[in-house]
Amino acid sequence: MIDETPGILKQKVKRKNPVLGYLRMFIKDKSAVIGLVIVGWFLLWSLIQGIMEFIAELPGKAAWGYALLPSNPFAVNFNYSLAAPSTKHLWLIFGTNELGESILSRMLFSMPKDASVAVIVVFSAIIIGALLGIASGYLGGWVETIIMRLTDAFLSLPAIILVIAIAIPLKAGFDAVILALSIVWWPTYARFFRAQTLRVKEMDYVKAAKINGVNPVSLFIKYLFLNSVDPVIAYAALDFGNVILTYATLAFLGIGITTPIPELGAMASNGLGYLPADWWYSIFPSLAILLIVVGFVLVGDRYQDIINNRIDY
Repeated sequence: MIDETPGILKQKVKRKNPVLGYLRMFIKDKSAVIGLVIVGWFLLWSLIQGIMEFIAELPGKAAWGYALLPSNPFAVNFNYSLAAPSTKHLWLIFGTNELGESILSRMLFSMPKDASVAVIVVFSAIIIGALLGIASGYLGGWVETIIMRLTDAFLSLPAIILVIAIAIPLKAGFDAVILALSIVWWPTYARFFRAQTLRVKEMDYVKAAKINGVNPVSLFIKYLFLNSVDPVIAYAALDFGNVILTYATLAFLGIGITTPIPELGAMASNGLGYLPADWWYSIFPSLAILLIVVGFVLVGDRYQDIINNRIDY
């Protein structure tokens, strides 16, 4: 007994820290590091630029909206109309559009919108999906039947078609697109939470909580939601890219944009008429969308590997 005690204590000291383990897994994988760099830069820039744009809405603070940008994204300069990419000035690196506005500045200015759409839609979908999915899996019976049939109805049509059908009657503004995306984006999350709830509710600790009279809110959050959320987070990391791609597609079609506010998808669409001669107008915004989506895919894929215990860190 005396000899075993140090070994037990030593074993406790050597227990792995999961957070450090996750970080080590990401660092060892080159593609995951690339994804983290892309996503990290995109989210950080969107946060900082978003704050600057918020301040710019205050009286007398309009210049704050482009204080960190290479140039004013709305500055019309016909002397530089459709200027090719050049290192002569920082704002000319990606060229200009037909009004002489900097493509780079307009791309950087638009990114907070893409980030805010992704965050709002994904978190709304998680909340709605959790409420419906956990209720379906835990209560069963007619509640489960109704919720699952509703879920199947939403999943039977492409999300982008449903978004267009909802957004256009609402005049297809930016807020309308966010609302439409949030309305149609929850079904997959509801299925995830239902599947996890069916597994978790049979666990002994859930049964013990019910016997001990744990209140329904605590049972929902502490015992069902928190024990079902890991695989949902892994999917959500991938889904951020899906939302951004869908929003960019809607903007490409002219839905959800407010002229002259720039948006990556709308910029790519506007530049199509100038291909192939003025290729930069459409190519650089399209590449930005591609890189952001790929970044989220790389991060989400590695996180799924962690959750599924396919990687030993």
